[in-house]
Amino acid sequence: MIFSIALFREKEEMEMKKYEKFFFMLGLILCASEIGKQLLLTFSVNAGVYDWWHFPFQLCSLPMYLLTALPFLKSNTAKDTILTFLMTFSLLGGIAVFFDTSGMRYPLLLLTVHSYVWHILLIAIGICSALLCLHLPAKDSRGPRLPWLRFFYTVLLYGFFCLTATAINLVVTPFRNINMFYINPAYPMEQVFFENIAHRIGNAAGIAAYILATILGSALLFAFWRTLGKRMARH
Repeated sequence: MIFSIALFREKEEMEMKKYEKFFFMLGLILCASEIGKQLLLTFSVNAGVYDWWHFPFQLCSLPMYLLTALPFLKSNTAKDTILTFLMTFSLLGGIAVFFDTSGMRYPLLLLTVHSYVWHILLIAIGICSALLCLHLPAKDSRGPRLPWLRFFYTVLLYGFFCLTATAINLVVTPFRNINMFYINPAYPMEQVFFENIAHRIGNAAGIAAYILATILGSALLFAFWRTLGKRMARH
C-alpha cells in the first residue's frame, strides 16, 4: 500500500514538472511578446517617449510573471496558489475584457491583434490550469489543498497584487499618467457598470465594488471547477 502511494506521488510530481515546463515556456513567450509590445508603443506610437499608462502590471499581465516563476517555487502550496489564481482571477480577466473591447484597440493593427491573442491565451491558460488541478487529490502530501483554503490563499495573493498596483499608482501618478488595476483614486472608475457606482456614490466606492466583484466572480469560477471536478470523480 505504501509503495503504491509512493508511486502515485512520484507520478504526480512528474506530471507537475511536465506542466511546469510547458507553463514556463509559455510565460517566456508572453514576456517576449510584451517586450515587443512595449517597444512598439514607445517608438512607433509615442515617438520614443515611454507611456506609463501601458506599464505591464494589470490583472491580465500577471500570468506572464506567474508562469515564469512557477518552476522556481519550492513550496507546493505556492504552486497550487498560482494554479488556482490562473484558473480563477486570470481566467475571469481574460473573459471579462471581451465585454468591453475598447481597451484592446491600438493605433497599430499588430498591437490590437496582440491584445486579442493575449486575452484568448489567458482563457486557455486558465482552463489548462483548472484541468491540471482537477487531476490532483483534494488533500495530500503537497500541502494544504483543502479547496476553499486554496482559494483563500489566492485571494490573499490578489490582495497583495492590488496593494502593489496601488503603490505603483501613488508613486508614478505625480509624474506620469498611470492606472494599474484600474484602481487609481486619481482617476474616475471607467470599468463598465462600476463607473455608474462611482458616479453615484463616489470613486472609492466604485473601486471597492470592482475589487469585491472580481473576488466574487473568481469565487464563482472556483465553485464551478469544484463542481466539475466532483462530477468527473463520480464518473
